[in-house]
Amino acid sequence: MVSEAPPFWWSKADWRAWTLYPASWIYGSVARSRMENAPRREVTAPVLCVGNFTVGGAGKTPTALALCAEAAKAGFNPGFLSRGYGGSLRSVAMVDRKRHYAADVGDEPLLLAEKAPTVVSPDRYAGAQKLLAEGIDFILMDDGFQSAAIHFDFSLLVVDAMRGIGNGHIIPGGPVRAPMLDQMRNASALLVIGDGTAADPVIRIAGRAAKPIYAARLAVRKPRSFRGKRVLAYAAIGNPQKFFGSLRGTGAHVVAERSFGDHHRFGEDEAADLIESAAKHKLELITTSKDMARLRDARGKVAELAEKSRVLEVQLRFEQTDLARTFIDRTIESFKKRQLASAQKLNRIKGV
Repeated sequence: MVSEAPPFWWSKADWRAWTLYPASWIYGSVARSRMENAPRREVTAPVLCVGNFTVGGAGKTPTALALCAEAAKAGFNPGFLSRGYGGSLRSVAMVDRKRHYAADVGDEPLLLAEKAPTVVSPDRYAGAQKLLAEGIDFILMDDGFQSAAIHFDFSLLVVDAMRGIGNGHIIPGGPVRAPMLDQMRNASALLVIGDGTAADPVIRIAGRAAKPIYAARLAVRKPRSFRGKRVLAYAAIGNPQKFFGSLRGTGAHVVAERSFGDHHRFGEDEAADLIESAAKHKLELITTSKDMARLRDARGKVAELAEKSRVLEVQLRFEQTDLARTFIDRTIESFKKRQLASAQKLNRIKGV
C-alpha cells in the first residue's frame, strides 16, 4: 500500500492521473476480484470494520476509538485488530506498549492499544483468533475493509468532507483503493467526517446504493490550552492540512507548518531543524498523537523533539448522540443472524 500520497492525487485529475489510467484499471480489477473472491472466514464474535475508500487521512482511527468506548459501555470486552502497517512484525502479536514501538507494530496500533487490547497480524483471521483467546467478545477492525479476510457483521466506511476521494482515480493514478461501486456495495453505512462538499460525489453514490449516511466531526480536546499560542506545527499523517486547520480552530497562531509523508520516521537532521526553527522564532512545537507514537521510541535529537513537543488530541463526535450505540447494536443484530444461519447450515449437513 502506498504510504505517501502524491499531491496530484488530491486535485482535479490531470495528465498524470490519465497517463496512469491503464495501471489504475489493472489495480482496480485486481482489487475488485480480491473483494469478490475474499475468503470472509467467520469468527465467533461480532466484527465491526472501520475502513476508508482511499489511502490515509479519512479519520478511521478516531472513529474506531469512539466505537470501542461505546462497545465497552454496552457491556462488551472490545479489542482491536490491525495489520500493523509500518511495523516490522510479520506474525500475530498482542501489542504491548511497554515492549513494542512503532517500528515493531506501527503507529496506529500503539494508539489503539492505549484504549483496548490490540492485535497486529498480516493474517487477520489468525489475529481474530488471538483476540478471542484473550477473552475479547467484540472485534473492531481498524482498516482491512478491502481485504475482507474475515466476515464483517457491520462495515462503516468513513470519508473526509473536505478531501473526499481526491481525483477519484484508483491507485497509482489516485488515492482510491478499489472501484467505488464495489466498495459501496460491500459497505453497511457511510460516515462523513467534518464540513465541506468534497464528499458529495461519494454521498450520491451511497444514496443510489441505498446505504445509510451519517455525519460526525473531530473535536479538539482542551482547545483553550492552545488559544493565543504561537506555534510550529508538524505532522506526518495522511492529511496534515486537517491537523493544521484543527489547530487554528483553537485560536492558536500557526506561524509555521511542516508536512511529511504518512508514517514518516523522523531523522536526526529533521528533528534538529524543527527544534532550532522553533527556538529561533520562540514557537511551541505541536504535533499529532500518531506522530508522537512514532517519536516515543527515539533517541538523540528525535527524542529531544518528542520531549519538547505538545500533542493536539482529537476525539470523534457523532452528530446524533446515540449513533455509536446504533452501530454497535446493528453489529450485534447481524452477528446473531450469522450465528443462526451457521447453525441452520450445520443442521442441514447433519440431516437434522
